[in-house]
Amino acid sequence: MRRISIFLIAAALIAGMVGCGPSTAFCNLTIASTAGGSVTTPGEGMFTYDEGTVVDLTAEAEKGYHFVNWTGDVDDIANGEDATTTITMNDGYSITANFVKQQYDLTTSSTAGGSVTTPGEGTFPYDEGTVVNVVAEAEEGYRFVEWTGDVSTIDDVNAAATNITMNGDYKITANFEYTSMVAAGGYHTVGLKADGTVVAVGWNPYGECNVGGWTAISQVAAGRLHTVGLKSNGTVVAVGDNTYWQCDVGNWMGIVQVAAGVWHTVGLKADGIVVAAGQNDRGQCEVGDWTGIVRVAAGVWHTVGLKSDGTVVAVGNNGYGQCDVGGWMDIVQVATGVYHTVGFKANGTVVAVGDNTYGQCDIGNWTDIVQVAAGGWHIVGLKSDGTVVAVGDNREGQCDVGGWTDIVQVSANLYHTVGLKSDGTVVAVGRNYYGQCDVDGWDLY
Repeated sequence: MRRISIFLIAAALIAGMVGCGPSTAFCNLTIASTAGGSVTTPGEGMFTYDEGTVVDLTAEAEKGYHFVNWTGDVDDIANGEDATTTITMNDGYSITANFVKQQYDLTTSSTAGGSVTTPGEGTFPYDEGTVVNVVAEAEEGYRFVEWTGDVSTIDDVNAAATNITMNGDYKITANFEYTSMVAAGGYHTVGLKADGTVVAVGWNPYGECNVGGWTAISQVAAGRLHTVGLKSNGTVVAVGDNTYWQCDVGNWMGIVQVAAGVWHTVGLKADGIVVAAGQNDRGQCEVGDWTGIVRVAAGVWHTVGLKSDGTVVAVGNNGYGQCDVGGWMDIVQVATGVYHTVGFKANGTVVAVGDNTYGQCDIGNWTDIVQVAAGGWHIVGLKSDGTVVAVGDNREGQCDVGGWTDIVQVSANLYHTVGLKSDGTVVAVGRNYYGQCDVDGWDLY
């Protein structure tokens, strides 16, 4: 009789190991997990429960992974795709919590003039935390300018070859511009040639057109009566009116972009920090605490900075609300007039704040824009098809750009507008009292 009892007990234990049998009222639950996480409730291993018990299940992913689903004997799991769920013990079950590495998408694109060669253009999935090498290459006649978009984890937005760390879904754009460019000053016009030399026409009382000896220039900017040149080694040169020391830029280093106001000069450094020289009576040079800047613009008495996240900051005179840019988002380029500020958005639309005496801020219906420029009291927009639009003060004909075609870059200042054509020639309209529009013979290529 004793042997029979022992046998029955052993049989009951074996039945319990494999499920809920007719001779037992308890069931076994065996839990495991794949790499990348664990089951924290009730844990991992074998657990015994009374038949009919509802058991809580919780799976937790490690950093860089995410829960996918439960597999195995999942018929009585409430939801096999929820990390937190329940299972009703109607039998003996074996289940597994499955995890995979967290992945994010990197979407790359480029403006005209180049392409993203590494990893290419399109959408690419990467495991969380992956450091991805991105490389942009310019076509002939163009140069790489910067990366824009979701650039918070890009090592250097100003480097054509850099890295981005995948901590989220990111969309980035490689921006290119022509090697040659034009810049409209107050009463003069400056042209940067493809070989790095510079030409200028117009009023020259302070020597602002004395740029004939400049070489290895990669960008030019023109103020009211001074001209600034950024050299390929990151240093800066300037000529012209220096009444407020706006040309005292000889000690600047590591500069990647310059802007010229009426009486001040602004320089953007590779690390996103901004420097300024010149008149500061309205606080227009108080940019020392700015960080994460990717583009700068200088007005008469105000300075604007575009941040890497597409937001904008401004300092200086705000008498017309020209510094009220705190709510702007998704901006990829900024420009400044005398008392107004313009922002070009990634979707090709434009925003503007400030003085609207001449309707210069009436750009709400503009679309398909690829670049903007701001004159004294007018705004100019370059469209993707090479045509140009303009609004605002037209007393000197500075907005008469309706017939322009094949334009690749525009610039504007007080009373004139300049356009660079794809063949390297230049057109200009507006006030020409000092010959600032006499650019018909220029070939910047």
